Amino acid sequence: SSRQRPSDTVRLSVLEHLRVVHGIKLKSCGRKKERRFTGGTKVFGVPLESLPLCYMPPCGLLPCFLVDACEHLLEHAGTDGLFRKSGSVVRLRTLRAKLDHGEACLSTALPCDVASLLKLFCRELPDPLFPSDLHSALLKAQLLPTLEERALATQLLSCLLPDRNFAFLSYFFHFLSKVSHRCAENRMTNSNLAVIFAPSLLPPSHGTEGMDTHMKLKAVVYTFIENVHSFGMTLTPLILHLDCFHPSDVCRDSYDNVM
Repeated sequence: SSRQRPSDTVRLSVLEHLRVVHGIKLKSCGRKKERRFTGGTKVFGVPLESLPLCYMPPCGLLPCFLVDACEHLLEHAGTDGLFRKSGSVVRLRTLRAKLDHGEACLSTALPCDVASLLKLFCRELPDPLFPSDLHSALLKAQLLPTLEERALATQLLSCLLPDRNFAFLSYFFHFLSKVSHRCAENRMTNSNLAVIFAPSLLPPSHGTEGMDTHMKLKAVVYTFIENVHSFGMTLTPLILHLDCFHPSDVCRDSYDNVM
């Protein structure tokens, strides 16, 4: 079965816990009203709901390009400096045009080109993967006094993502974790991957640019990669003292076989 976000009851309890325990206030984070699927083959600069999709248990529906690119890169995960080395501008332009016309061209592409396309794809999504209210709350979570509190609040905030964003990010952070397992070869540690992808996954809002904000956003992405099996999960310390949690809400699908 596809992995789903926690129930509305659990999300309300998460919101209350964040407010009371950590001083982080958010709106109810109800389900996002999705635009109608427009179809087409275009890949870059297209909203999640309008992209060509494929079904990937246990995540559910994911952008086909995301799955194809990640699977290709996992086959070449030992490549030195995988996401550090930029692909050829000419090759990238050609590959992008082919992908936007529905051509399957990644299988013969160089790993550095596919890695560059994946970064570009994330960067050009018209809607942020982390909505503005969550973006702000994630920054606030990085100000909490202890590492444990920061990690717990950050993980809990992932429970509040819209469905499509949740599926995308769950899959993607598991992919990045798998890449980091080969860091002895590719030099892509969790920390390095967080530096590379924080600007694409969590672009700073207008007026908040700066080294301090960048370091906080890097810390968010690092936390999600480092604690990937807790992404979107209501963690045990919280569950133990919230009466409104139900065991059925907590037992979420295992994520050991994402890809």
